[in-house]
Amino acid sequence: MNIDFSKNTDGLIPAIIQDSETKTVLMLGFMNAEAYQKTVDTKKVTFYSRTKQRLWTKGEESGNFLNLINIKNDCDNDTLLIQVKPEGPTCHKGTDTCWADENKADYGFISNLEDTIQLRRENADSEKSYVASLFNLGMNKIAQKVGEEAIEVVIEAKDDNDDLFLSESADLLFHYLILLQAKGFKLNDVVEVLKSRQK
Repeated sequence: MNIDFSKNTDGLIPAIIQDSETKTVLMLGFMNAEAYQKTVDTKKVTFYSRTKQRLWTKGEESGNFLNLINIKNDCDNDTLLIQVKPEGPTCHKGTDTCWADENKADYGFISNLEDTIQLRRENADSEKSYVASLFNLGMNKIAQKVGEEAIEVVIEAKDDNDDLFLSESADLLFHYLILLQAKGFKLNDVVEVLKSRQK
């Protein structure tokens, strides 16, 4: 890997630390050539601490190491993206990230939809909210709706109308997310099961 440590007069380049699974950005540190090499050799992320004026392996005091998974160099060869598996919180203040964000899997729109379902379940009027009304009707009705939507997806899969197939697929996914929450789970719980089956 061609890394340009000479671009800055102090020989330091930024190292962005990202959880390899959740893709959450955990922190930003700085590395010189020696810190980079120690990181590669030990598989524990090591920075050059500008405060301590020495190499500093994250976790050397707290035990909250950043275990190296992968390193990528940017297009200008002067910034690193380091993917890690963190042991414990990353920030010295005890939070998952240095921005106080929770380090959890985020599926973008689907995660937002899960949050909306939860809010409607907890706060919405069942006479005005379809989601709240389903939760109000109970598990049997929710499970029945998933079954109905699954059948409709199968029917549309056998036809040639892609718009109807996608629409019914969206209905199935939406109702499945409701069923998951009715059972006390989220999509990430299913993802973890799938991960455990990888060979």
